[in-house]
Amino acid sequence: MSAPPPVHAEVTLTVNGLRHSLVLDTRTSLLDLLRERLDLTGSKKGCDHGQCGACTILIDGRRANACLALAVAHDGARIETVEGLAGEDGELHALQSAFIEHDAFQCGYCTPGQLCSAVAMLEEIQRGWPSAVTGEDPVAPTRAEIRERMSGNLCRCGAYVNIVEAIADVAEMP
Repeated sequence: MSAPPPVHAEVTLTVNGLRHSLVLDTRTSLLDLLRERLDLTGSKKGCDHGQCGACTILIDGRRANACLALAVAHDGARIETVEGLAGEDGELHALQSAFIEHDAFQCGYCTPGQLCSAVAMLEEIQRGWPSAVTGEDPVAPTRAEIRERMSGNLCRCGAYVNIVEAIADVAEMP
């Protein structure tokens, strides 16, 4: 017995400010679309099960594991990857600069996901989302708050201390 043929659908996404209309197999994940069709290889395929965070991207400003997100489910969405964090003039995002300054990476494999997650985390705090630690509205994130909110992004090299310091620096923590 043979498998049924794949079903295709047209999907339109805005990725890092550029609009893309594509015909895709409905089983295509955003991660595979980004890496294989759009040649945006910053987001990494780590576990392919949504457990490591290496593939974290921003979908309409919210962080998501691209390996778990089907492209057809996000038709019309605005996607931002690590490649889109820098300004149009090439100036690095403040978090990218802080990661460099604080040596917040070793092998660098998790760094794109860490950066996208950190960008979204700081936005969450700015929007007044309740603390992941205390449940209260955070005025400024504590290091414990940063660690908790970044807990979905793993670093096998153990650069966590420097990652937290880079994020705290951008959040202007003492």
